[in-house]
Amino acid sequence: MEFPARKNRWSSRSIVAAASAALLGVLLAAPGAQGAQLTASGTAAGIPGAAGSPGVAGTPEVAGTPEVAGGAAKESRPVYSYEDAIRESVWVDTGLDGDADGRTDRVAVDVIRPREPDRQGRKIPVIMDASPYYSCCGRGNESQLKTYDADGGPLGFPLHYDNYFVPRGYAFVAVDLAGTNRSDGCVDVGGPSDVQSAKAVIDWLGGRARAYATRTGTAPVRAGWTTGATGMIGKSYDGTIANGVAATGVKGLKTIVPISAITSWYDYYFQQGAPLYSSGPEWLSNYVESPEARARCRAVQQRLVDEAPRSGDWTRLWNERDYVRNAGKVRASVFAVHGMQDLNVRTKHLGQWWDALADAGVERKIWLSQTGHVDPFDFRRTEWVSTLHRWFDHYLLGYDNGVEREPMADIERAPDQWSTDRTWPPRTTRTTALHPRTGTAPGVGTLSRTAARPGATETFTDDPRLDEDGWAADIDRSTPGKAGFVTPTLSRDLRLSGSSTVTVTATPSTTTAFLSAVLVDLGPDTIRAYDASGEGITTLTERTCWGESTAADSSCYRETAARTADVDHTVFSRGWADLGTYASARHDRPLTPGKPYTVTIDLAASDHVVPAGHRLALIIGGTDRGLIDPPSTTPTLRLDLARTAAELPLVGGSEAYRAATTGTVPQTTAPQTTAPHSTPRASRPQGAAEPRRTPPIPGEYR
Repeated sequence: MEFPARKNRWSSRSIVAAASAALLGVLLAAPGAQGAQLTASGTAAGIPGAAGSPGVAGTPEVAGTPEVAGGAAKESRPVYSYEDAIRESVWVDTGLDGDADGRTDRVAVDVIRPREPDRQGRKIPVIMDASPYYSCCGRGNESQLKTYDADGGPLGFPLHYDNYFVPRGYAFVAVDLAGTNRSDGCVDVGGPSDVQSAKAVIDWLGGRARAYATRTGTAPVRAGWTTGATGMIGKSYDGTIANGVAATGVKGLKTIVPISAITSWYDYYFQQGAPLYSSGPEWLSNYVESPEARARCRAVQQRLVDEAPRSGDWTRLWNERDYVRNAGKVRASVFAVHGMQDLNVRTKHLGQWWDALADAGVERKIWLSQTGHVDPFDFRRTEWVSTLHRWFDHYLLGYDNGVEREPMADIERAPDQWSTDRTWPPRTTRTTALHPRTGTAPGVGTLSRTAARPGATETFTDDPRLDEDGWAADIDRSTPGKAGFVTPTLSRDLRLSGSSTVTVTATPSTTTAFLSAVLVDLGPDTIRAYDASGEGITTLTERTCWGESTAADSSCYRETAARTADVDHTVFSRGWADLGTYASARHDRPLTPGKPYTVTIDLAASDHVVPAGHRLALIIGGTDRGLIDPPSTTPTLRLDLARTAAELPLVGGSEAYRAATTGTVPQTTAPQTTAPHSTPRASRPQGAAEPRRTPPIPGEYR
């Protein structure tokens, strides 16, 4: 059966917001209005990288003159001094007492903002990054930490947001989550304390919460310098907090830019009962907390153990950390960025959040790269800074620059080669059922629009030594550890766009069993080496500068290039489930050996083109080594093929599939050439490197 793709809907508040933004852009363009100077240029003025680009310490960027088109502001310009900017710390009262010391927790907030608007009585918007990593682990590809002077005043702010945006009339606010760095309270790993840490700061910026000049003092500090309009940004844990805060519906949060971000913490540690890591959130909490917080937060740590059982059962703790269920409260626009081969924060997070936001009518934009857990500043730097600049100008300054009317999606098709889509998934996408069928040898089957005959089966035995790459390499051979199903060689390109599911009916031989389902592009290609060091990028020695610098805070960062691999197949979507969740995805039940069970496995969202000359494969196996932990037994599973099917988001639907699996097949298909700046190339004759286990630390490269 075929179903229409999910529609991209706009809410009435989106239309009103767009109209208001256009009007505000006209007002801001008037002489003496708040904000920085402007240009009508369609590209980011002053972006470094070209000969003679500004940004090196001591070399201020040239401001230029205000320019408008049709009375609407187009772009903020770097007219304010970064060196002379106001740098200050405040402590915001969260209203919570997470460490149970009898007083409400205060979170440390480091602020940098241009001095000139403050003198002129003009208010400015805020870009915020709330993080647990500012003192323990660092931010960005170069693991930057906050730095302070001898009196505790902020000197160095990680990443380029302050260097680039403060001269353009924005404040940058770096929030230490509760229990980290200089903040009170405890880390609760995406829970109420983490989210409130950032929400309270937005409330303070809007005049609805209290802040103080010191951690324990009583001298109040008001944020009279800001409009209250706030945009949150961050990668991984930081972006996760942005999602969580947006899901509260807090007033004043105008946009969020979550990069490789979690949307449900259960899905970070489990997928449908199958454990993705050998530890739970208590390990991460202990890792990021300040030494003082570890001593005072034992009760919170214990709750993270007690209410996150290794059984994979859903508990109240996971419900508190599920932001998807509150997507209907989101008022902010969302610019989501994710690596389609992110094996740290899988794109299941992105897919379920994106769909829920669509249902809520939220304004959205998306970038999908071929990388793993990588920031766009490190895989598409110039385009990223330009796009982010225009995004914040529109949603925080109200400039009518057209960014919201541009294509919704940018998708990396090959290393450094991008395409765009007006909507995502494309409107012609249809959920289309493909069925596994037996072939000429055991475990070597076909994938078809026609269901298998009743009674058709395939059998495999879970082998925890095997992984998805090994399964794909042996797709045309009978092996005991997997069942593979393959289409004919395609005569036309076939595009999958969105989230897939695979419904499996299986009879286990033991009381526990895990299932893996993966989609594979069978054919030669050159891809980003997402499972090598850097997860698809190589860090170079050259630096480029993005904004102004001081002696304590440089705007200059090491450049990167695509790191590629030549492969014979590409696993592009994957999912896992505990068969014991057959009755409920939230609770595991013991299995009765010899009894059939049916479970639907959610696969990670993706956008992949299987080119003509290649084949599409569905592989069903047991433990996917390195990506899930094995069950307590070693089951043999018999698949009922007549009751097993994949629901795939095919662009063009069943007609596209029919056209791609009939007709003349190309004689040869050469792998795509390496992008001009891709270096170095790692040759792998089969697939990407074997998945490597890492501690569950959202935000770190593998």
